[in-house]
Amino acid sequence: MFPEGDRMAAAQKLSQLLGLADQGPALRAALAEEVAGLLTHWPANYPQSMREACEALLSRTARDMDFASRARLRAQLYSVPELAARILPRENLDQILIEAARVGEHLLAALAQSLGVDGTMAAQILDDESGAALVVACKGANIERAAFSALTLLARPGRDRAQTRAMLEAYDSVPTSEAIRVLQGWRSQKPVTCACA
Repeated sequence: MFPEGDRMAAAQKLSQLLGLADQGPALRAALAEEVAGLLTHWPANYPQSMREACEALLSRTARDMDFASRARLRAQLYSVPELAARILPRENLDQILIEAARVGEHLLAALAQSLGVDGTMAAQILDDESGAALVVACKGANIERAAFSALTLLARPGRDRAQTRAMLEAYDSVPTSEAIRVLQGWRSQKPVTCACA
């Protein structure tokens, strides 16, 4: 049983979130970010029944968001994969990227959407000769290793095997939290360096 003050605080928070939901499409991204933050750092004094209501609210909100906003939400929920799996619609981001790289068309746009960055940043990531930016971006956006491997081969067919192997090893060794931090900086257009080595 929760103390009366805790129940009231939880009810007030839920009411605030539902109020944001009623504001329409303009505030969907803000609502999703707020609810995702609450779910990933759930207060011990909030009842479990409210958590279920928040998950349902976030799930409905995520379905109505645009692709880039969902990509940012996916990155925000990366540290809680079981929550992301319950909440987010299953989009095959990996397949979209692989197909764009395979046909050689729209890769830049597909990468920008998948990472939640603008086209200029996506171009810088693809143009990085070392492949380090692609490693960090894909790891930070939760792009699966198999898809990253295919993307590495298809995006630059001339890349030698040793460099491809090195990129796969880097993908495995880059800390996810660091990759997410750097990708978030790229999304906000702030210069960020990676302490991933």
